[in-house]
Amino acid sequence: MKGARRAALVAALVTLGFVPAVAHAATEEPVFRDGEAQPVFSATDVVKESLWVRAPVDSDRDGRDDEVYVEVVRQKATERGLKVPVVFLNSPYFSGGNPVANHNVDLELYVPNRHGGHDRRDGSVLKAEADERIAASVGPSAGPIISTRYESYFIQRGYAVVYGESLGTGKSSGCPTSGGRNETIGSKSVVDWLNGRATARDAAGKDVKATWTTGKVGMMGVSYNGTLPNAVASTGVKGLEAIVPIAAISSWYDYYRADGAVVAPGTYQGEDLDVLAEYVYTRTDREICKPVIADLVAKQDRVTGDYSSFWDERNYVKNAHKVRAAVLAVHGLSDWNVKTKHVAQWYEALRRNGVDHKLWLHQSGHTDPDTLRSAEWRRTLNRWFTHYLFGIDNGVDREPKSTIQREDRTTWTDEADWPAPGTSTARAYLGAGGSSKGALKLGQNYGRPVVESLRDDATQKAEALADAPSSPNRLSYGTRATSRDLRFSGTARVELGLSFDRPAANVTALLVDRAPDGTSHVITRGWTDPQNRVDESVTTPIRTGKQYRIEVEFQPTDYIVKAGHSVEFVLLSSDYDYTLRPKPGAGLSLDLKSTEVELPVVGGTAALRRAIG
Repeated sequence: MKGARRAALVAALVTLGFVPAVAHAATEEPVFRDGEAQPVFSATDVVKESLWVRAPVDSDRDGRDDEVYVEVVRQKATERGLKVPVVFLNSPYFSGGNPVANHNVDLELYVPNRHGGHDRRDGSVLKAEADERIAASVGPSAGPIISTRYESYFIQRGYAVVYGESLGTGKSSGCPTSGGRNETIGSKSVVDWLNGRATARDAAGKDVKATWTTGKVGMMGVSYNGTLPNAVASTGVKGLEAIVPIAAISSWYDYYRADGAVVAPGTYQGEDLDVLAEYVYTRTDREICKPVIADLVAKQDRVTGDYSSFWDERNYVKNAHKVRAAVLAVHGLSDWNVKTKHVAQWYEALRRNGVDHKLWLHQSGHTDPDTLRSAEWRRTLNRWFTHYLFGIDNGVDREPKSTIQREDRTTWTDEADWPAPGTSTARAYLGAGGSSKGALKLGQNYGRPVVESLRDDATQKAEALADAPSSPNRLSYGTRATSRDLRFSGTARVELGLSFDRPAANVTALLVDRAPDGTSHVITRGWTDPQNRVDESVTTPIRTGKQYRIEVEFQPTDYIVKAGHSVEFVLLSSDYDYTLRPKPGAGLSLDLKSTEVELPVVGGTAALRRAIG
């Protein structure tokens, strides 16, 4: 009897009372109750295998196909004919990381056709730096891959667990390329092997087949480990039925750049693709990947920040139409490492292309929801995989699409979708305030231009500038205290009428929640390079003194401004913790009449008017 049919029969027998809901440790079949796979298998009575899966790519340029090191953990019953689905956990981190220096960010900004103090080091210098950092790194650990927090949970419920080391890491061959095509192919090859479309060998060179699996695969992980599932799903590979990307990247450009600006992941100022690749380059051979990583250094382009074919290779959103796997995406609303744009644009692209989808948003940062709400999270995870890997109709695909943790960190709400139903754009406008604070209001500005100016000082942190009662280094505009709660859900934007007294400048925008006692919280922020005002792929020179229409897109959010608080829009130039940091002095002039702030308000303009009108 085929695995899915057999599982469905067992589930029916449980429902009718002919099979106990919890079986003894020697069970030969998965058991389901209330639409969830039950813990009926022993977590220790398992078969373990170590092998290498062949990937049809030669990223280390040695004339041989790369190989992905894999460890399999499966129930002993699979030796006696039981076929089970697989949860595949893939990572570049299983063998640790290397000490690597980040790039210098105290640099002058790029000006087209002008030589200056920006980072224009030649390739030989960059390659020497890469070689030095790689030489200081360590190789893979001799032991097996350490099991994760989920291994016993899945094994007991009838899923096999497969671990894989990403190319160039640990016992895998190939080279790490921070989201490059070779890493995707390496991960995909494991799914192919589990479905009989790729080959694998053991340490003795003997062919190993995955005869014990149904071929149905789910992938999950956090951060890079969650990004790889996005990458593999974007290929449309058959057999990958579900993924659970947690705090995952959907486009690497949006991890290290923002609309032409070189922007760091939070707390990793100066990191870039090459730095991350060097960090995870833990295979034993310390020489073979040096040219590959030097190529990353040259092509990632920390000078112009332009989008290119190099970055397009690492953009999974554009291939959302190929995705077959159902996606349960999870992200922290306070995650400034992998920012919320990644989950928002991925989720929207999946929905637009008819892919089964569900979203969890929580208030923490770059973390696994298992650390926040373990019981409910594991139940959701199990129901997701039970439906898509075992084929049990438990209704998970018909439940509310969005689960959100609210700001009190105790309340969780389920909603039909995200952004919240009833959300629409509400526009706010600026009233003059000079170096202190102006108004953020509903009424549009008419008449003659009103221009206010700031001067860049990258040595000051954005939060300090936002809190300063007065500063020449930022402009600030606030609403009156809200009369009722006001909820933002989605992506805010600001259209700016800006001119510059230098041919290059950063532009940073903040939305701030100001409490009655004066304390503040940055709701969201965004960045742009005005040289990329037309296209993020093209640097277009700025003429000093000329006004340009500059759009800044904030990181998506879901946030409730409590009654009695006010909302502030703050404009500055460089953002100490995220952007490159040129010497102080660049001047920005803002035409208030030509500026509008677009807010994603639940209830739209009417709700904004009730709150601040």
